[in-house]
Amino acid sequence: MQKKAETFRVPHTFAIIFTIILLVAAATWILPGGEFDREKNKAGKTTVVANTYHPVESKPQGIKEVFMSPLKGMEKAANIAGFILIVGGAFAVIQKTGAIDAGIMKMIRLLKGKEILLIPITMTMFSAGGAIFGMSEETIPFVGIFVPMALLMGYDRITGMCIPYVAATTGFAGAMLNPFTVGIAQSFSELPAFSGIEYRTGIWVASTVLAISFVMWYARRIKRNPELSPTYEEDKAARASLQHLKESNATLTTGQQLVLTLLVAGMALIVLGVLKWEWYIDEIAAVFLGMGIFAGIFAKMSTNDIADAFVVGAKDMVSTAILVGLARAIVVLASDAKIIDTILNTLAAPLAGLPTLVSAYAMLIVQIIINFFVTSGTGQAALTIPIMASLGDLVGITRQTTVLIYQFGNGFSDMIFPTSSVLIGCLGMAGIPWSKWARWVLPLQIAFFVLCVIAITPAVLMKWGPF
Repeated sequence: MQKKAETFRVPHTFAIIFTIILLVAAATWILPGGEFDREKNKAGKTTVVANTYHPVESKPQGIKEVFMSPLKGMEKAANIAGFILIVGGAFAVIQKTGAIDAGIMKMIRLLKGKEILLIPITMTMFSAGGAIFGMSEETIPFVGIFVPMALLMGYDRITGMCIPYVAATTGFAGAMLNPFTVGIAQSFSELPAFSGIEYRTGIWVASTVLAISFVMWYARRIKRNPELSPTYEEDKAARASLQHLKESNATLTTGQQLVLTLLVAGMALIVLGVLKWEWYIDEIAAVFLGMGIFAGIFAKMSTNDIADAFVVGAKDMVSTAILVGLARAIVVLASDAKIIDTILNTLAAPLAGLPTLVSAYAMLIVQIIINFFVTSGTGQAALTIPIMASLGDLVGITRQTTVLIYQFGNGFSDMIFPTSSVLIGCLGMAGIPWSKWARWVLPLQIAFFVLCVIAITPAVLMKWGPF
């Protein structure tokens, strides 16, 4: 038995996702096609009309559709895939200047003996970003900064990824102000904008403390015994390549100082753009492209050197961009087969006969399942809130609580579902296989699920409203 265990290899992420594609394709031959009617609401957004589900012609997806779906997925996710390639290329140029490495070493020296403080300080900031302005895709480039920093501090690449990604996703899911989830869902539910902020703030604090505590506990274990890390072999090679930085006492050059100033200014511009001008990944990609070019100029790199570094960085992210297309292919198959509404209707219909509290817990599970297929916060709100709000009215769950349940189901499971483009992008930047990440994050997912149940219970019992 021992020999078999040693020779077993975890399937490649590509193989895992393609297997899911095959399973979804098989499901299209079993599940009937169906749709809800849709209409424009007052804000001009397309939303589902409750109680209008009706059968439509089934469109099972065969071998041809399966092999066409990755390209269709790439087409649907072209902006995310392009964003990943541009950020990867621009980030490689910035790294080539040596400014990030020098800046990391300066930070490590400042925190010498107190490295663990980096985790609560920075995770709180990223969680606030997720909670206040819906920070999500913006975390991808930060992973490239925090992974080498974590490795040089004696942690692993999982810790480095957790600092921006887990923190921002926790804030996104437990948000008090997130305009892409709370704001949109409350408008669909005809609730006052950002009402219930007091209770949601308490949830945000609790979920952020849970995430920080878990990551700090894990980081301490890894620092004591690096071999416990799922990415130990990859980290060992990376630490060896970074060792020269630890031994270097070189100070930041003027060019590197300018590059770091540019990086900070660029990040601040992105935050301002998202908050004030409703920027999305097109604008953010443009900022990163500009930062990459100007960083090369500030570091006195030649035009060819800037271009070569950009190509190398983009090349390193090609597999991640393809993974994004593969993950989106799952949604393409389910959508083309007309089974997403069928799944929603099948899951939601039985809830009306359950006790109120049990219905609330079941609604959370339904939202998590739907989140596998519809990872967009706004898209999921448009699909599920009109149905879930009406269902909640029938079983005695307030609309404020229904929005909270949607918020939880839409957010926390993004940390594990391979259909999440942001997760796949961050894993690509960190160099972590999805299979290793999924095993690592599962206990945290269970802890978040328990927290969600605890938070939902008083909301149902006290009929948290206004209505």
